[in-house]
Amino acid sequence: MSDVIAYAPLLLQGLLVTLLVTVLSAVVAVVTAFTAGLARLSQHWWLRWPAGVFVEVFRGTSLLVQMFWFFFALPFFGFQLAPLTAAVLALGLNEGSYAAEIVRGTISSRAAGQTEACVALGMGRALRMRRVLIPQSIPAMLPPFCNVLVDLLKNTSLVSLVTVADLTFTGQMVRNTTGQTTAVFLTILVFYFVLSSLISLLMKWLERRFALDRRPRSSLPGPLVKAGVPG
Repeated sequence: MSDVIAYAPLLLQGLLVTLLVTVLSAVVAVVTAFTAGLARLSQHWWLRWPAGVFVEVFRGTSLLVQMFWFFFALPFFGFQLAPLTAAVLALGLNEGSYAAEIVRGTISSRAAGQTEACVALGMGRALRMRRVLIPQSIPAMLPPFCNVLVDLLKNTSLVSLVTVADLTFTGQMVRNTTGQTTAVFLTILVFYFVLSSLISLLMKWLERRFALDRRPRSSLPGPLVKAGVPG
């Protein structure tokens, strides 16, 4: 174990790369989720169909193959991506395709009475989506979003296959140098577990922060209060 401790700076450097990939991929995933999820709810077919194709393709194919495609195949079409960029795009778009269904399903499950109340108040589709349906849906999205983010974190271990020196990659280097297989991989497991726990704690805090029963309701118009719409 002392040999592993001697290489702690290298492992910490890999940990920082893993954190960077996770954060950037999470941003891409969230943007992708809301873009594709809302597009699938659109009344316009030219938005629904491309979004549906995107979701099914990225959910139905291997993340590793997608990553290889961005890094190894795109240069043949004249697009050369840096390893970090290819890894972040593959992770973000793949996880975002799963999260898009969370967005679509959660918003679709809102009670019809809320939409009827918004229509009665003269709210257009975009306004009621922005002011009522999306804010109310966010608390319900957070638990499944937590699963997506934890899964994204674990999948960052694949980025070493496109030459990104993440935690797994540096762990392999330390293992090859020291021969301490058990100690090195146990250390990596602990790092991933701690990071997953931190993500879970953050999402639980957000769940409490956005809980519907904590929101003020006195400022809402009467029809929306009766329909159960959050403030």
